Amino acid sequence: MKAMIFAAGLGTRLKPLTDTMPKALVPLAGQTLLEWQIRKLCAAGIHDIVINVHHFPDQIIDFVRSHDWGCRITISDERDALLETGGGLYKAMRESEPITEPWLVCNVDILSNLNYQDVMAAYQTQPSMMVVVSDRATQRYLCFDNACRLGGWTNVQTGQLKGQDGIHWAFSGMSIVTEDALPLLHDYATAHGPKFSLIDFYLSICASHTIRAYVPEDYRMMDVGKIDQLSQAESFAASL
Repeated sequence: MKAMIFAAGLGTRLKPLTDTMPKALVPLAGQTLLEWQIRKLCAAGIHDIVINVHHFPDQIIDFVRSHDWGCRITISDERDALLETGGGLYKAMRESEPITEPWLVCNVDILSNLNYQDVMAAYQTQPSMMVVVSDRATQRYLCFDNACRLGGWTNVQTGQLKGQDGIHWAFSGMSIVTEDALPLLHDYATAHGPKFSLIDFYLSICASHTIRAYVPEDYRMMDVGKIDQLSQAESFAASL
């Protein structure tokens, strides 16, 4: 299995830190956010990783090159245009053709106690696209049927619903995309343009393609997204 880390974001909620560095290089408990993800992916047995870059891209490239990670890391350069998660994945997959294995994709700013090997093992039991979700309080949820198949999305505060309602689980910033996703991404990009969300892509295909939920047990996570949460995030990272 191959992996992609979404590290191109502007990190506006982490200003003023991100006025001089990319969000991916914000340090927590002795490691950068990017290093937390790379180390966990390598420990899970993934040895081929793509990282997309846009905001202070050279800092990330220099950081990656200055370490011996024990795995192959390539850069998908988005400095000319930030493509969001779906567009970023589409660009990276095009640049990696032919696609011969599934991709585990994750956000650089999500810290968790998730065992990535468990996610990959769950995929092997039923190889289809898969999203990691959890039962936690939020405004926006993915909606699943009784067979844990994705069918829609809802904002419970506004009442907005896309697709079918169902069991509500919160997206946890990680998913597995199968080898046959590239032509589907191509069709979506052709219809909607090169910049798009991975969740919007999933919602566009879930009626015709199985996208399963993976709900980890005893799951703890934190989205390192706001400057006033860094102290809490430091403590959380130290506990992992």
